[in-house]
Amino acid sequence: MSANELARAASPYLLQHAGNPVHWRMWSQAALDEAQALDRPILLSIGYAACHWCHVMAHESFEDADTAAVMNELFVNIKVDREERPDIDHIYMQALHAFGERGGWPLTMFLTPQGEPFWGGTYFPKVEQYGRPSFVTVLRAVAAAFHRDRARIAANVGAVRRALTRAPARGGFELSLVQLDHIAAQLVTAIDTVDGGLRGAPKFPNAPILELLWRAGLRTQIPAYREAMRLTLERMSEGGIYDHLGGGFARYSTDERWLVPHFEKMLYDNAQLLECLALCFDAFGDDLFLARARETVSWLKREMTHEGGAFCAALDADSEGKEGKFYVWTWDEIVAALGEEDARVFGKFYNAGPIGNWVDAHYPDGVIVLNRLDAKRPTMEEEARLAPLRQKLFDARASRPHPGLDDKIMADWNGLMIAALVNAGTLTGQRAWIATAARAYRFILETMSYRDENGATRLAHSWRAGVFVRPGLALDYAAMMRAALALHEARGLPEAGCGRDCLADARAFAQTLETYHVIPETGLLAMAASDAADVPLRLAPTGDDAIPNAHAVYLDALLRLSAIAGDPQPLRRADALLAALEPAIAENVVGHAGVLNALDLRLRGREIVTAGPLRRPLYEAALAAPFIGRFVMDVDRPEALPEGHPARAQLAAAGEAAAFVCAEGACSPPARDVQALRAQLME
Repeated sequence: MSANELARAASPYLLQHAGNPVHWRMWSQAALDEAQALDRPILLSIGYAACHWCHVMAHESFEDADTAAVMNELFVNIKVDREERPDIDHIYMQALHAFGERGGWPLTMFLTPQGEPFWGGTYFPKVEQYGRPSFVTVLRAVAAAFHRDRARIAANVGAVRRALTRAPARGGFELSLVQLDHIAAQLVTAIDTVDGGLRGAPKFPNAPILELLWRAGLRTQIPAYREAMRLTLERMSEGGIYDHLGGGFARYSTDERWLVPHFEKMLYDNAQLLECLALCFDAFGDDLFLARARETVSWLKREMTHEGGAFCAALDADSEGKEGKFYVWTWDEIVAALGEEDARVFGKFYNAGPIGNWVDAHYPDGVIVLNRLDAKRPTMEEEARLAPLRQKLFDARASRPHPGLDDKIMADWNGLMIAALVNAGTLTGQRAWIATAARAYRFILETMSYRDENGATRLAHSWRAGVFVRPGLALDYAAMMRAALALHEARGLPEAGCGRDCLADARAFAQTLETYHVIPETGLLAMAASDAADVPLRLAPTGDDAIPNAHAVYLDALLRLSAIAGDPQPLRRADALLAALEPAIAENVVGHAGVLNALDLRLRGREIVTAGPLRRPLYEAALAAPFIGRFVMDVDRPEALPEGHPARAQLAAAGEAAAFVCAEGACSPPARDVQALRAQLME
């Protein structure tokens, strides 16, 4: 039996377990071969570097020599980073759901030597408690069942496989604007009208759902729809889920008020929230949203940016063995940093006082999670006094041991953030964000692309310390395609320069998806590539998760590619994909909010064509229109538009500057100045 091999890994999560007495293997065919040769079941443990309960189980069980001895005797033990291998994680998380379990991380699955799941769970305590058996008891029982009751194991395996490969039944569901309005009317009733977000706890941002309601508000002019996003972002921006000293949002709130977060910070959450903040600032003019967006980007550049310009994956929830230790305060610590008088002023706004506002097993005497949920907004004079106090606390906090940084670079999460920086930057006028996006884009294309054995240019999914995880996954290409198109639209701005033909890149990403990821029988996108050799089952998930689904992102990108390039083929592909998705949407409407948002863009998106030698102000105004409903085409000559485009005939009369707003095969009269263009966009 092999010893622990994780010291050879690049993943920070796997390296966290390199010193365990468990004989961990990395996911590979060799590990499966070993299990088959020994006729032992596989214990598969999946987690990620910023996961609090993963750390708990590691400290309790995986670092314990006695527990490890049982694991090594009875199982072939495989450790997987869910971020590095989301394709593997998805298979076994869906298997756990098929067993009727809710799921979560750490994910603990028991597999046959061939990698087929037959039972599983999440966190198992080292000792029996709260009605849960001890981990060692579970290990011995599972191993005994595997060897003594193969018929039952085979039945479980078959049931799970059928559940994972079941196709949704086709029904009479029809995708339309009327259907979208009906869905929004039902969904808005689930919104917490006091604190925002979906009612109950824990509370996740759920950006696709907020966007679905936002789009419904634009269509129907019903205020409650856009209010759902505004209220949610306001409460999140004032809550403890937001880092009021360093910027950035934590992954979710453990309570219904956004007060106490699960303290890990993820790149993908902040990308989605950055776009939402920009939309709310543009619509309502509330400086809170712009401030939070600026602070989040500052955090991104300060703490999450690799020296090459790309963005790191996550910051851990834990430090010094305690969740949130880096972020929480005692009253004495605040007084020591600020002095008594300033501490009282600061505490008035940030819910800080001698008693504290959060009690936990790690903090039985109570600690302070900074938040402004119950305070009035500070005036300009009050904010001028608070800003240096926040800086003092930030400086004091900087001397603490920092949470671990998961510094692997992932193509999909970077694509999400690159597009968000461009979209939010153009909408809010923060041009420097676009330059930050262009630098990250250049890193991904220059560092993480490679040629496969067929000569095709491919993307790696993940990179760290010179080690690649490849081939890339469907979301890698979809997210980078959307990022490429955002940069292409903004190419007229000096900040957007990345030294590449981003439109050509977008086309190439689309081609790779069609070649390596489309399942011919269904037309859907498999998460794993067709030439991924170590994936036991290629699944094509369609619903939203915390991370956007590849289908939703690809649909958005196809629609943009078709409009911007004037090519009808991507539009036809988008329509075919929407039709293929209808049965899955009918089974779980809310879970497909991202796809429904792409449908709204398909049915209501407008092209803005700018032309003429003095068109620059019109072009910038077009880019400053909300990105969720517009495509920008900046042209030098009529021939730049494809044959048949409704604006082509009008361009000859564009004169020095003109903009045309086009939809459904027709264009508006030319807008000659920014005011006229904005008026047309308001219609």
